[in-house]
Amino acid sequence: MLKKQMKSYIIDMIGTIIGSAIMAFATASFLLPSQLSSGGFSGIATITYYFLKIPVGLMILILNIPLFIFSGYRLGKDFLIRSIVGAVSLSVFIDIFDKFPPITTDRFLACIYGGIITGLGTAIILKVGSSTGGTDLIANIIKNYNPHITISRYLTIIDISIILLNVLFFREIEIGLYSVIAIYLYGKLVDVVFEGVYFTKLLFIISDKNEEISKAIKDDAQRGVTGLYGKGMYSQKDKMVLICAASRGDIAKIKGLAQNIDKKCFIIVANAREVLGKGFKE
Repeated sequence: MLKKQMKSYIIDMIGTIIGSAIMAFATASFLLPSQLSSGGFSGIATITYYFLKIPVGLMILILNIPLFIFSGYRLGKDFLIRSIVGAVSLSVFIDIFDKFPPITTDRFLACIYGGIITGLGTAIILKVGSSTGGTDLIANIIKNYNPHITISRYLTIIDISIILLNVLFFREIEIGLYSVIAIYLYGKLVDVVFEGVYFTKLLFIISDKNEEISKAIKDDAQRGVTGLYGKGMYSQKDKMVLICAASRGDIAKIKGLAQNIDKKCFIIVANAREVLGKGFKE
């Protein structure tokens, strides 16, 4: 058991370092050369980089030190160690990648690719339960004191404040506009990594011919069907509601099967962000 835990811990640490390297590459090769920010401490470090000539990686590390000291007893030893590894790795890699020429100096391309690649690195770090310190750590500390407000709300407020600082210091509204695009893409990429890109549909079918429709769906569309008891509040009659999860390609066929059996059936098609189980992602 101890050997298995140690192996899992090492894999998590490797994932933290790889994720930090990816984030650092996005920051140094895309965002920093165009004075853009993905929020967090990197946004503050971008300001000090251009105005005080302090290396971005070093500044991020300096900003994180008080947080590590303060959060040690609040967030636990394990999370603190992971955060230190993430923050140090991010700082070191940023200063390494900063020595190379930027991939592009076009701000639009920089915000697109910078946001996407930063999101990929962040998702890897979150997947292994780690952090790179910064505003994530601040949000977790605040969450400890006020658990009723979501972390995402704190992060949004902090990131918006940092972007406004960038706009004020650089005196270019475009920096803020492009930074918002980068942050949006960064967030969407994290969602894609965690939830997947395969959207599934959910069908709700209400009919007086439930047995026939469910049999047709199982036999012809090869999809499972679940029946839930409901009540029509207008008719005051008990109704059976059929629920069927299916891929987008199956929707037309299932609707056709139901309508061929009962032309008056009521069908609702909704998006299911993620479906786990037999026939889907397992």
